[in-house]
Amino acid sequence: MKPIRVIDMHCDTIAELLKDHEEGGTKSIRDCGLHVTLDKMEAGGYGLQNFALYTRLDSTKGRPFEHCIRLADTFFTEMRANEDKIGIVKSYEDIEKNWSEGKLSALLTVEEGGVCQGKLSYLRILYELGARMMTLTWNFQNELAWPNATKEIAPGEEIVVPDTVHGLTETGIAFVEEMERLGMVVDISHLNDAGIWDVFRYSKKPFVASHSNCRSLSSHPRNLTDEMLKALAERGGVAGINFCAAFLREDDSKEEGCSYLKDMIRHMKHMKQVGGIGVIGLGTDFDGISNEVEVADASQMQRLAEEMEREGFTIGEIEAVFHKNVLRVYKEIL
Repeated sequence: MKPIRVIDMHCDTIAELLKDHEEGGTKSIRDCGLHVTLDKMEAGGYGLQNFALYTRLDSTKGRPFEHCIRLADTFFTEMRANEDKIGIVKSYEDIEKNWSEGKLSALLTVEEGGVCQGKLSYLRILYELGARMMTLTWNFQNELAWPNATKEIAPGEEIVVPDTVHGLTETGIAFVEEMERLGMVVDISHLNDAGIWDVFRYSKKPFVASHSNCRSLSSHPRNLTDEMLKALAERGGVAGINFCAAFLREDDSKEEGCSYLKDMIRHMKHMKQVGGIGVIGLGTDFDGISNEVEVADASQMQRLAEEMEREGFTIGEIEAVFHKNVLRVYKEIL
């Protein structure tokens, strides 16, 4: 089988690079030992990587937008230093141009809508900088919405449970509408259940869950229910298979600590059964995963394609999952 072009909707590589730089390090996106590097992307057959500006609201001293801008500066510095290999994309036409020139593509995204501090002006600034996708939340409540909730089940022990009560705020609804107007993809990963259904209610265009799997196979509330997957498919959206072990299977002491190809395939087969092949994409969460992954880094992505073929997926279906489904959404929205 020839290499299948890869579009990955989510990685945390830029946050790792900024952390290294602020600690006096000199890591570069070209070859830095992280899951995602330019060398590894080339070896893995990549076409496009979404690079998230991942921000924790609890560690930005009340200045999340400022932190997000520092991340953006890291992104631009790295991309400009390597523009012989990779080009920033802001539109579907930019993707086509890069690929025709034999270049990788980089799409800027934001992970944590709270960086905007409830201000549409900040959202528009991020759009002008090139951000073309944003999650409405991460794991904290913000001005737009709620994530899924934590519940204490024993002293010092908490679990995350689905929140079906708190929908989008009025500000959150305004953000969804403005993102659609601008041409920015709404990302429902990390959003709570009630908020996800509000996005369906208040949006008109396709949107994505950039790194979320099937809740019926792994009960983590960050995964999508079958009802959500079916509705997402009907809207023309895509869910990206997350490589983190916690989202692939229930805790199993025999296999704890590794993400296996067999589990990724299991989620893909279930998504196909529920919503059709068109709803499946890739959202590895590389450089945001602490556990071992059978697909060790970006250079090994073709192992997943080969396993999909062994498990009965056609070449056309593999191409759909690896890039065509996401590209369809980008062509409509960007």
